[in-house]
Amino acid sequence: MPNSSRLNQRETTFNYEVVKRFELYNSLFQTLPFYQVKDTGILLPFFSSHCDKEVAKHIAPTKIIESFFKKYVPDIDHREQINRLFRFIQYIERQVVLFDAIEDSSFGKVGKADDTGTLQSLVQQASASEPARANISKKLNDFSLRLVLTAHPTQFYPGTVLGIMTDLVEALKTNDITNIDVLLQQLGKTPFFNKTSPTPVDEAISLAWFLENIFYHALAAIQSDLEQEFEIDDNHQVLEMGFWPGGDRDGNPNVTTDTTREVSSFLRQIIFRCYYRDFRLFKRRITFRGFGDTITDLEKLLYDNAFNPQENPKDLQPEMLSLLKSIRETLVNNHDSLFVNVVDNFIQKVQLFGSYFATLDIRQDSRVLRSVFDYCTKNIETGVPADYNNQDEEGKINALPFNEADFVCPDDAGDMTCDTLNTIRLMKQIQYSNGKKGCQRFIISNCQRASDILQLIDLFLWSGWKKDSLTVDFMPLFETVNDLKHAAGIMEQLYTHPFYKEHLKSRKNKQTIMLGFSDSTKDGGYLMANWSIYKAKAELTAMARKYDIDLAFFDGRGGPPARGGGKTHRFYASMGNEIANDHIQLTIQGQTVSSQYGSIETARFNTEQLINAGIISAINPNHADKLNQENKALITDMAEESYKLFMNLREHPLFVEYLETFSPLKLLSQINISSRPTKRNASAKLKLEDLRAISFVTSWSQLKQSIPGFYGVGTALKKVKDEGKWEQVKELYYASGFLKTMFDNCMMSMSKSDFRVTAYMEKDPKFGEFWKGLRDEFELTKAMLLELTGSKAIMEEFPVERRSIAIREKIVLPLVIIQHYALNCLTHTDDEELKGIYNKLVVRTVYGIVNAGRNLA
Repeated sequence: MPNSSRLNQRETTFNYEVVKRFELYNSLFQTLPFYQVKDTGILLPFFSSHCDKEVAKHIAPTKIIESFFKKYVPDIDHREQINRLFRFIQYIERQVVLFDAIEDSSFGKVGKADDTGTLQSLVQQASASEPARANISKKLNDFSLRLVLTAHPTQFYPGTVLGIMTDLVEALKTNDITNIDVLLQQLGKTPFFNKTSPTPVDEAISLAWFLENIFYHALAAIQSDLEQEFEIDDNHQVLEMGFWPGGDRDGNPNVTTDTTREVSSFLRQIIFRCYYRDFRLFKRRITFRGFGDTITDLEKLLYDNAFNPQENPKDLQPEMLSLLKSIRETLVNNHDSLFVNVVDNFIQKVQLFGSYFATLDIRQDSRVLRSVFDYCTKNIETGVPADYNNQDEEGKINALPFNEADFVCPDDAGDMTCDTLNTIRLMKQIQYSNGKKGCQRFIISNCQRASDILQLIDLFLWSGWKKDSLTVDFMPLFETVNDLKHAAGIMEQLYTHPFYKEHLKSRKNKQTIMLGFSDSTKDGGYLMANWSIYKAKAELTAMARKYDIDLAFFDGRGGPPARGGGKTHRFYASMGNEIANDHIQLTIQGQTVSSQYGSIETARFNTEQLINAGIISAINPNHADKLNQENKALITDMAEESYKLFMNLREHPLFVEYLETFSPLKLLSQINISSRPTKRNASAKLKLEDLRAISFVTSWSQLKQSIPGFYGVGTALKKVKDEGKWEQVKELYYASGFLKTMFDNCMMSMSKSDFRVTAYMEKDPKFGEFWKGLRDEFELTKAMLLELTGSKAIMEEFPVERRSIAIREKIVLPLVIIQHYALNCLTHTDDEELKGIYNKLVVRTVYGIVNAGRNLA
């Protein structure tokens, strides 16, 4: 079927399966009397329509709200008006969930038609010939995919709401009206947010819902299909899960050693609960004689570890596998292999998840680690020279002794010092109880030099770890544009360092390097961030190949394109052969967790697409994805022009003040979906460099001005066009998967922007010119991208995603208007009680706007 016909068919299916059904069930939903004001559901359509019409006329949000009440509910006072706005918010939050559920229930009919890049397409290629099958099998044995769940404070539905969504999706698949009606009523009465901020352990438990209910089943099914179709070595693990909540203290300063201990124990317990649930089916099938005590022993082992937390437990993966393989052998030899598939499925899961479920990564900032290193050199005999800190980088590297010690951190050391040293010790305990994969990675954020890694190794050796059994991978995280420039040189210093070289040899010469997207976007803008990471990857790959290192890139990719998200599988499929792509590792966070991995079906589909992207890009590389020197010079030219404009924006005296005044930035800390502060150095006055990237991007998205996702792109494209290079850019866009994916993701960001909402600012005496500068760059970028792609509308090539975004934006437009109204009210009242109410009004709008912005990647 031609591509255009396939797109038209998808769009037609989407309209029928999603749009029409949403209209139907939304009308049912709006008649339910959930709240104090019975006519809320009846009034909401009028309010939504009023917002839509008035925004089109560029009317200010305050006037939109005032004119609505004057027209439709003229007899209520200001406080009752606010009460009605809160009720509207509650309905809209649930409309977003309903739309999510309808989209997810239609995924099999709409979503899967999007791309052929699934496991099935690999099987079809393999069936063409035995050499093709052997080639794919060989590649799978060199390939791995690690999905790492992170607790970023964007879109976290409580477990109760996730459970309702899951049931609602199933009911919607069969249009079970009675059940849908009951579930919508339940949804209406179920709280959507916490009254208090969650602890880091609460966040881990919330996120683990996806491990237990989604990934446990989805990954096992994929693993089973892979083993059935291809020859995969017994000791090779294609699929891996990672976990950051409870281990990431750079991202969340409230994480402590006790947090890490508690989360690792929780992960261990829930995987045994998963195993025990499977065992009950297992036991109903394996009812024959001849197994001795093996089934009884397995049951006791699983039950005790699932429901009776053990004192100082040990890794039980080897014992479980031994019992299961013994049962399997008896089935094969004595019972005609009856139900051997049930045992094989169990074995696959134990091999996948062990006693740990997901690897708990530890992450800390290099500046903290340097401080802890200094503390140790002053308080114990380390062999580090007294003048160590006065030496240059080369001197420091040569001076490090790598002596072993068993220093136990005293209680009177600083909190950060105690946490770091105690966590290093705890990692050994976790490896004993959960298995070596339970906690074997330490990520150094803001890594700026080789000594940052080597000094951390010394901290391990001074904390009871032995050189010959240091079962830990040390991972630098290069984040800023400047750090990315120097990354390859830093890694060469490590690859040639005698101690680190030996350590890598003991880790099978595998090195993982993390590249953080969101900080580089905040640091240099969208185009420069993308290009800096691409160049760094190419340089780091060349360096690894020079020293025969098996390199894996771990990408800090968020949900929205401004944080590295977007069409993720296309991003990986577009890597040319000058970038290592044997191992795909990426963070999954915020809205991406539930949008891409919220059901077993969507999780399978998106995971399979990533596997397919890695395998196909290696087997059938698109040679156009390898950029030549002329292409690189062109992209560099555009990136530098974009960077210049973005830096001018950042340095504008109104930049931070604008964000503070018109977005909910200052109030994000009041949102009870996260246990972390919105900025580093929480007590100091807000500075851009202290602002966390997630807060930065979230604030712009709330404003409906996705600056981090497009700003500077239009100016860069105009520059190369004015220089007579337009045809070269067009050719490169269609030839290079990298450039096409980058610009397509940019358009996705732009589709979630709506400058009409803030058009009233154009006449503002203070911020008018600043706002016009943002709007003008948006319009320029839009015009240039439409010309480049030959399209009449943004995302024309992706009509279903475009329509979905448009519907979501329409649903939450009233929330955006309410938010601006409340922010304006805050600046025009001295009444402390009213200020508290307006604050709450702003905060409540943030939830729905963020949840609706799930990324359609």
